[in-house]
Amino acid sequence: MFQKTTLALLAGASLIAFPHHALAIDAASAEPTVIYAGQPAPQPPMRTAYVQQPQRSNMGGGFIEFLFGDGPSSQGTQQPMYQQQPDYYGNRRGLPPMDPQQQMIYQQQESAADPTQRPFDPKYEKQQVEYHGREGVGTIVVDTPNKFLYLVQGDGRALRYGIGVGKPGFTWAGVKTVSAKKEWPDWTPPAEMLVRRPDLPRHMVGGPENPLGARAMYLGSSLYRIHGSNEPWTIGTNVSSGCIRMRNEDVIDLYGRVNVGAKVVVM
Repeated sequence: MFQKTTLALLAGASLIAFPHHALAIDAASAEPTVIYAGQPAPQPPMRTAYVQQPQRSNMGGGFIEFLFGDGPSSQGTQQPMYQQQPDYYGNRRGLPPMDPQQQMIYQQQESAADPTQRPFDPKYEKQQVEYHGREGVGTIVVDTPNKFLYLVQGDGRALRYGIGVGKPGFTWAGVKTVSAKKEWPDWTPPAEMLVRRPDLPRHMVGGPENPLGARAMYLGSSLYRIHGSNEPWTIGTNVSSGCIRMRNEDVIDLYGRVNVGAKVVVM
């Protein structure tokens, strides 16, 4: 009884002797902490909230996982509950914007993915070049592998045009003649093409939207033609079902220089 009374008196004396602070015990550290009068009690340390990502089966990664998954695998790792979302050009919100030059390069890369925005390669422009082959004046020579058409002029010269040629499996070689010429020709897809593409129209009148373009030169009794195109970005590529396609301005120029009966050599 004496000991309890003594301890109570000592505790009261400490509060009287030191009226401006008191002792408290931090439960986390079990160490005494001094709390001064008029100051708020200390708050426990901040902790980052995490969520455990659900485990996913390995779907092979790459494109398949991109389609059916939700990003790179996070199995066995913890991700912050709140993450910043990327801006349109890949920046993180709150960071400085992308440098204007880098943004322009990014936009150019995006437009390159769209074939209609692909710039026309100047090497496919019409130009006069040297020609030392054995074909006579007025002969059309089609260089399929290099995507060029030559109109032999004589005196070791030829006019060269860029062309689009057949897709793999549709290229061909041989000698034909120009059997007919038509301006703004109608287009009737052959039965073989309709089997492959049943969505195509059965007939299409001539005009700017017609895939045969502004002019067509028919090659013998075959289904092949040298014709214009309303898709100039396809020049220099393997794109057709065997026809030789040119830019409209080029096919108009060639059309005015070639007569029915002209020899056509396709290599």
